[in-house]
Amino acid sequence: MLEILKVKKNNLKEIIKIAAEFIKAGKIIVFPTDTVYGLICDATNKKAVAKLFRIKKRDKKKPLPIFVKDIKMAKKIAKIDKKQEKFLESVWPGKVTAVLERKKMKKNIYGVDKRTIALRIPKYGLLLSLAKQLNRPFTGTSANISGGLASTKIQEVVNQFKGQRYQPDLIIDGGSLNFSKPSTVVDITNKNPKIIRK
Repeated sequence: MLEILKVKKNNLKEIIKIAAEFIKAGKIIVFPTDTVYGLICDATNKKAVAKLFRIKKRDKKKPLPIFVKDIKMAKKIAKIDKKQEKFLESVWPGKVTAVLERKKMKKNIYGVDKRTIALRIPKYGLLLSLAKQLNRPFTGTSANISGGLASTKIQEVVNQFKGQRYQPDLIIDGGSLNFSKPSTVVDITNKNPKIIRK
């Protein structure tokens, strides 16, 4: 049975606290984002990321996009020059995922490419509050089985995972989202930015 918590006006702080505790404990949660419902876990937790791949039935060779709370955190993870930073400041927070060259870090990030990383700062109050509470990079992939449709409706998300062997540990129900398609992905590792997904 999937555990579902409904977001209400009077329980936002409690929801953020519970969601953060689940993620810090290595659990996988479904959470509303500024595009579609997302599958979220601590990107620095190897076991959690491996579990997310099993839940989503995602090819391990397919890297995960990562959410960060601000550009300062992004700079700890990726190589960002002044020109790239200017571009990121113009599109973040927002629905643009930027592919950047990775930095070597003491704390590893899992489920990503060896050379590059796809980062994004979301433009959604609830998710940004979670990002600040967590203060660590976390996964930003859509909450669906690979090949299935990303969704803005919680019941569609529940239906996809119902009866599956591997399931999320918690679902945060933010109601029907007013957003539709996933973020635009732009590769800015070279001088000429390249749109990978519109």
